[in-house]
Amino acid sequence: MMFAPLLLLAVQATAPTPADVARAERVLARHPIIDGHNDLPWELRDGHGAAVESVDLTADTSRIDPPLQTDLARLARGHVGGQFWSVWIPATTTGPQAVETTIEQIDIVRRMIAANPTRMALAKDAADMARIARSGRIASLIGVEGGHQIDGRLSVLRQYRVLGVRYMTLTHGKSVGWADSSTDAPQANGLTGFGRQVVAEMNRLGMLVDVAHVSDATMSAVLAVSKAPVIASHSNARALADRPRNIPDALLGAIGRNGGVVMVNAYPAFLSAQWNAWDNARSAYAKTQGLPTNRYGARAPAAMQAWDAANPAPRVTASTMADHVEHIARIAGRAHVGIGGDYDGISGTGPEGMQGVDGYPLLFAELARRGWSDADLAALAQGNILRVLARAEAVATSLATEKPVDATWPPAPAAPINPATGR
Repeated sequence: MMFAPLLLLAVQATAPTPADVARAERVLARHPIIDGHNDLPWELRDGHGAAVESVDLTADTSRIDPPLQTDLARLARGHVGGQFWSVWIPATTTGPQAVETTIEQIDIVRRMIAANPTRMALAKDAADMARIARSGRIASLIGVEGGHQIDGRLSVLRQYRVLGVRYMTLTHGKSVGWADSSTDAPQANGLTGFGRQVVAEMNRLGMLVDVAHVSDATMSAVLAVSKAPVIASHSNARALADRPRNIPDALLGAIGRNGGVVMVNAYPAFLSAQWNAWDNARSAYAKTQGLPTNRYGARAPAAMQAWDAANPAPRVTASTMADHVEHIARIAGRAHVGIGGDYDGISGTGPEGMQGVDGYPLLFAELARRGWSDADLAALAQGNILRVLARAEAVATSLATEKPVDATWPPAPAAPINPATGR
């Protein structure tokens, strides 16, 4: 299938000027980005045998096999001063094994930080995050990416918090019984009673409730019960790219009213309906050839490189990503948008010039060209997520007298009634 030039995305007619680029660099030097989502820990496990100490993050990891989108030099060039590291595991890994695998992923993050002590540090809270970022190190927090990872136990959730986890995405690609995924059949039709207890316990612990990946009904239910602002750690605007993973305008507005933040994702399939259609056609062809669907560019098999040459991908640029930032800002407010690139979870893709974490200045220069003020750029980079994190901590302080809840999912069956005693 040949994708005609008419299907290409409209590309900005005017590029950022040198003054726009200089202003973006200046703002980011003072207010480095705090990124809501990076999947490097799983890539270290899956592609590099969890040999954390053997992967030199001070080197250019785009040149290793398999290549990565993240390393310390590129984080510095991208002006990333804070990172939520995702401890994702497959949604098909459930039960006690899900807990074990999550602990192993948390261990990878902590080992990664320990191996680079002059460049990275585990942060405790919002103030710590800002302080570490200002010091030139990568202020690091941890996010669990799926409610299946607690195996239906609030006790597990609490222990993740002790280990440094500061947010949990309520679902990943599959529904979990007590909350529904945007890409699976509903089971809870929002939140069950246990789902509401999960949200309440996260509020009590000062953990951010992440609504990336959840269904619209679940997102609405979370916003109705959460006492603290929520985040969407790596999501975009459905009005611009109609994917279930993206957020419709009504819920963007509700997140703004909740005080939360939507952190914009760099994955082209979530940025561009045209690129997504191209990728679906590409994947269909790859499957007919028995080839992997998630390898692009030089990593792709020769047959897929030939298909790509015959079927050029629609362009996705920093301007495309800026369109999502601006749309979310118009609907939710500029105080309610942030950055959550999803790097090392997007198969090496990204907008042109943004296939790694060093590409963020292109986005900020484009927003500077569009008239965003220094204050708005600083809020996008870090101010909005730091405010949400601090507010979640304040809510936890206000709930300090609340007792932990020992509910589980599925609920334990009721004991049978003794006919002789009625009890």
